[in-house]
Amino acid sequence: MPEKGFDNAKYLREQTQEILKRVEKFDQKLYLEFGGKLFFDYHAARVLPGYDPNAKIRLLHQLGDKAEIILCIHAGDIEKRKIRADFNITYEMDALKLIDDLRVWGLDIAGVVITRYKDQPAASLFKNRLQMRNIKAYTHRPTAGYPTDINSILSEEGFGANEYIVTKKPLVIVTGPGPGSGKLATCLSQMFHDNRMGIKSGYAKFETFPIWNLPLKHPVNVAYEAATADLRDLNVIDPFHLEVYGETSVNYNRDVEIFPLLRSILEKVTGETIYQSPTDMSVNRCGFGIINDDIVKEASKQEIIRRYFWYRAEYAKGICDKETLSRIELLMEDFKLVPEDRRVVGPAREIRSKSTKNDRCDELSGAAIELSNGEIVTGKNSQLMHSVSSLVLNAIKVVTGIPDNIHLLSPNVIESISELKSKELNEKNTSLNLEETLIALSISATTNPTAQLAMTGLKELRGCELHTTHILESADQTVLNKLGIHVTSDPNYPSEKLYIS
Repeated sequence: MPEKGFDNAKYLREQTQEILKRVEKFDQKLYLEFGGKLFFDYHAARVLPGYDPNAKIRLLHQLGDKAEIILCIHAGDIEKRKIRADFNITYEMDALKLIDDLRVWGLDIAGVVITRYKDQPAASLFKNRLQMRNIKAYTHRPTAGYPTDINSILSEEGFGANEYIVTKKPLVIVTGPGPGSGKLATCLSQMFHDNRMGIKSGYAKFETFPIWNLPLKHPVNVAYEAATADLRDLNVIDPFHLEVYGETSVNYNRDVEIFPLLRSILEKVTGETIYQSPTDMSVNRCGFGIINDDIVKEASKQEIIRRYFWYRAEYAKGICDKETLSRIELLMEDFKLVPEDRRVVGPAREIRSKSTKNDRCDELSGAAIELSNGEIVTGKNSQLMHSVSSLVLNAIKVVTGIPDNIHLLSPNVIESISELKSKELNEKNTSLNLEETLIALSISATTNPTAQLAMTGLKELRGCELHTTHILESADQTVLNKLGIHVTSDPNYPSEKLYIS
């Protein structure tokens, strides 16, 4: 197992205590804006080895008797069918998944708010879908004057026009499936309505990144910039905190830029000055959980490289712009990083260079995975399998000690599936993708002890690093995500074909 650089238990204790202190500051209600992912925060787990990807939900579960949740989603993201990259699902599907996951943890959902709603057809359909499933759904239209015209914002035409979400518990978590979901505006809108009803409510922000008490150019904080390069987020020194307390702290540009306005809004709503700086607003004890800075630094540099590959592939697909790509390249240069600093890149490219078109028609691809013991295993495309399919089979052979010359799948089984795909399903690409390969392996395991042993090796791949020399098809990417494998790809298409089924 990789060496830990982060003490998750210590972090949870400190973060819980800090939240409870903040709740006590307001005697009736605290709206806590949750930045980042509520579940499956793999970015944090990658840059802070030892961090539990579900640390936030475990914390909320501990506070379950005091907390309930408002879920925000931007109407524009629904309309654009924006994708959550790590699960390859739309934001609206992620919102539904969030609700299911929260229910499993016994957490109450006060409602879903569709923000900046302008009667977008897809957003309207999503609201109807929620209501048909007995989930309270609200719409907030763009707020007049937001965020600069305070008088308009704090009026009947501003926040006053928003539907009020009734909550019953002292801690209200306001979260969403991605950035720009309208969480802050929802918190402020709720406080505006509370104040008119005589309820003293407050606001705070649950942050993970940037980590305020690490240096500005610490790799952990730069990795956050890399992760949000498309949003143009920048880490900056908090000038308000420095002026008031004489202490250097790190925040990000949007919070610093909006703080004077936000402070004014909070003062007008509550009648008092609550915070002196953006750093004061946040509840972030993450930096105190770091127990080995060298491990964390190296892990964060590797994350910057992953993001470099991610944005290059997105650029090749026409999804991100040149400015985003240039920004991630500059971050690589800051630490003198090169793509080959990711250990699996070289072996994947080497195996591709040794492939021939006879392996799988005109589609040439190599893949490599680094196992937990540091061993590199490779795979390539063939007429029978995708490169990641052969790679995963090769890897689980290694981790379970199965000799390389033993077939885990009978050639007859592979040919039978390929024939079904070509003759009955009319698919031109008949080689097995990763999901098909694993299904075939699981069926074989019912009668084949070797295949059964190989299946036990899949859990050993969680957290491993993998690289392919081509952009993966969505089906392969989804399965690798479910296996918990960290994947990067060169920005190449597997062939000259424009459509891949």
